[in-house]
Amino acid sequence: MTTQPPLVVIVGGGFGGLAAAKEMKCSCVNVLLIDRSNHHVFQPLLYQVATSVLAPGQIASPIRSLLAKQANTSVMLGNVTGVDAISKQVIVDANDKVGLTISYDYLILATGANHSYFGHDEFTAFAPGLKSLADAEALRNHILEVFEKAEIEDDPERRQALMTFVMVGAGPTGVEIASAIAVMARTSLRRDFRRIDPTSAHVVLVDVGARPLATFSEKLSEAAMRRLTRLGVDVRLGVAVQVVDEEGVVMGNERVRAKTVVWTAGVAPSPAGKWLGTVVDHAGRVRIQSDLTVSEHPNIFVVGDTASLDQDGRALPGVAQVAIQQGRYAAMSILRRVRGHSPLPQFRYFDKGNLAVVGRNFAVLQSAGLQLSGFMAWLVWAFIHIQFLAEASLRFSVFLQWTWTYISGKRTARLIIRQRAND
Repeated sequence: MTTQPPLVVIVGGGFGGLAAAKEMKCSCVNVLLIDRSNHHVFQPLLYQVATSVLAPGQIASPIRSLLAKQANTSVMLGNVTGVDAISKQVIVDANDKVGLTISYDYLILATGANHSYFGHDEFTAFAPGLKSLADAEALRNHILEVFEKAEIEDDPERRQALMTFVMVGAGPTGVEIASAIAVMARTSLRRDFRRIDPTSAHVVLVDVGARPLATFSEKLSEAAMRRLTRLGVDVRLGVAVQVVDEEGVVMGNERVRAKTVVWTAGVAPSPAGKWLGTVVDHAGRVRIQSDLTVSEHPNIFVVGDTASLDQDGRALPGVAQVAIQQGRYAAMSILRRVRGHSPLPQFRYFDKGNLAVVGRNFAVLQSAGLQLSGFMAWLVWAFIHIQFLAEASLRFSVFLQWTWTYISGKRTARLIIRQRAND
């Protein structure tokens, strides 16, 4: 009789889940990757889809295509709704099959994060976040549409509200979107309208903290602040957003009328902690052990934004590199167990540094003792982001698109695409 290889179920096709799946391309295990979407998206470039620099297909690839050469790996389009850790089963809604149970030998939860409104869920309808291709396309449609509406608006106050953009949260995502919208208004859109001046767009970046890019050094935060100011971004620091509604935002004691509000202030983990009934941190992330497993469940690994792990007294950041390294580690740990080898040493994240782009030609880079801002940091940012795209065809396409946009200032992805209701 032949023995069936152990089944490793991976929930989530983001950076962590995909890295784990690719690491297990050998035939000593079978792998099933389950995701709600059929594609892997390079999230750090979502803001470029939202601001019409890149098309959605330039930063995303079908998961099946990425894993097509791995004969031991299957992909399922489905929504995991729970985990029964005792019976070793995941519960999935797939197509018309609700509550489908799939047994596993090992489980890797790489379910990512959602938007966090810090208890103000009423903001959701008026301040979308940016976590998926659908979010990016919706924001692109909206940004382009408000300029079109402003062009035909006669009331000066309504026109100004249409051309006001508020980003809540001055972390990397907020800074990148704010600077990208400012550059877009000053370059690509500048000559395209007759009744409005796109360069008069009011871009506001608000944060309760004392400086933008707070995870970077003060020196780099100051450099980013100067760059944002030169781009015309109105940076409001030390100010809390109290109200977000259809008319705009209330920050401090001031009402800012705006038809575009983007939430970049925080993230919340998936409900994996509730599924497992295990210890979570203050943000709801699963507290994992140094080998990335869950307490009392050594066959369950949790990686990426879903997991909480301290290193040298500090929590690991929710960035792509953490998820990738954890996904690979979890996969190697499982393979060593299956092969009967000794366990790996405890997981340790190798920090390759932080990068954030602040408009055209400018980025900030912090890595070990190196702190760099300006054009050279922007070149490093561009090179690294191209290298981490999932396929060679995407790297080539993005490189050509960036080169064309840099030379011409034109954005070819300026399309408003909406489904039309039947007449």
